[in-house]
Amino acid sequence: MLVKITGAAIQGIDAIPITIETLIEPGFQFVMVGLPDTAVKESSERVASAIQESGFEFPRKKIVINMAPADVRKEGSAYDLPIALGILAADGKLDPATFDNFLIMGELSLDGTLLPLGGVLPMAIMARAMHMRGIILPEANAQEAAVVNNLEVYGMKNLAQVIGFLKDNSTVAPTVVNTREEFARAYQDFDLDFSDVKGQEVVKRAFEVACAGGHNILLVGPPGAGKSMMAKRLPSILPPLTLSEALETTKIHSVAGKLKGGSKLMTTRPFRSPHHTISPVALVGGGTNPMPGEISLAHNGVLFLDEFPEFSRSVLEVLRQPLEDRHINISRAKYSIDYPAGFMLVASMNPCPCGYYNHPTKECTCSQLQVQKYLNRISGPLLDRIDLQVEILPVPFKELQEMKPGESSAAIRQRVVAAREIQSRRFAGERSIHCNAQMTPRMLQQWARPQDDAMAILEQSMLRFDMSARAYDRILKVARTVADLDTEGNPTADPDYPIQSHHMHEAVSYRTLDRSSWGTAY
Repeated sequence: MLVKITGAAIQGIDAIPITIETLIEPGFQFVMVGLPDTAVKESSERVASAIQESGFEFPRKKIVINMAPADVRKEGSAYDLPIALGILAADGKLDPATFDNFLIMGELSLDGTLLPLGGVLPMAIMARAMHMRGIILPEANAQEAAVVNNLEVYGMKNLAQVIGFLKDNSTVAPTVVNTREEFARAYQDFDLDFSDVKGQEVVKRAFEVACAGGHNILLVGPPGAGKSMMAKRLPSILPPLTLSEALETTKIHSVAGKLKGGSKLMTTRPFRSPHHTISPVALVGGGTNPMPGEISLAHNGVLFLDEFPEFSRSVLEVLRQPLEDRHINISRAKYSIDYPAGFMLVASMNPCPCGYYNHPTKECTCSQLQVQKYLNRISGPLLDRIDLQVEILPVPFKELQEMKPGESSAAIRQRVVAAREIQSRRFAGERSIHCNAQMTPRMLQQWARPQDDAMAILEQSMLRFDMSARAYDRILKVARTVADLDTEGNPTADPDYPIQSHHMHEAVSYRTLDRSSWGTAY
């Protein structure tokens, strides 16, 4: 008897349907075809043991498993459950009709226990798109899959429970999660708050502008000035995820296997901080078994690169394309995958090898050549893609000893959210544009038209500092965000609120490394 069961394979961050066909014939052989990898081929031993432990006899016949389409590589151990059920049905132990309209996936242990999988959310989304009745999977993944509505999700503990359910659907109730209710109820509590930061008002303002417009930011300053401390507090002032952003972010982390057990939906923006020894593949994704890299795991959140110049040149240069396009296409001989990479880059660096160039009290021991060589580790094209470049200096002792706390993250976040509300209305008709940093040249002409005196400031700065055309666009985007923040926290303010001279002055002041006087001897 030929039995067909629907499964799924992950390609990028999406799932595609896989049909697991099982045929039992006279003989004694186990054959698996359809481009399975080693983990899939090894399923024969796990499946045989699990079937026997569940109280059934493993058929001593020729078993042929075909996984279609045959030109798609099947990876991992998640096909154990559909293979086991297919063998039992082909051997007459189960009615194949019970599999109709179900997507079935799960890894089996030797005793028949179902182990958790990665990539369950895109599988559930695919099953709903195919108008299937439901999905059967390990109990540990049920909450994650149940985020998808209009789909029956059945979480099972072991193979025996799955068999019992297929024989009598009333034995297990579907898992239900009210996604919108859970999302609305999610509370974001941050351990780190900007009220702990003494002084550094200019830098805190730069962070506020960056978060309000989704801009990339680079901090340049000596050791101990507070670069990393403030960067780690950045999530506390970021606007909350929208429901669509939360689903997309959860899907990426599900594919990468980064969701914690029992997770339903990611409700906080990701904050990724890889070490400077990271490889290009780990950063952008790919590998023998393609997986999302750090830039995709930071999608809709923050990618923090501490000690920016210490990253290898090859790692830094691969950032250029995703910073511009907000996605990364990885093409190899055996596959081509597109991963989203809409992250906000936050980087920090010392101004020189010793760290004390431009320090107000400590003397720099580096030569001018060493300083310039250190700064040149960050290429001009990459630096051009960073909207805000801010110099940070040590906090004076008088400010450090003050007992009065600084402005709280909640207060700053309120202004950031109000500015994002203005941008939401501004880009309401745009499908993939959500903040000022994502504006296209056409949108800049429409929404970032400075007043004459503000344009004169920009023209003077461009000529004086010999800035590039990309820097021109970046300054306009930042100026647009500064103007949005100047609406006194009113989210119903005019989206076409004009860019004035003081907005442009502030935007130009955030181009520290464009100034010819910076990085040269006094």
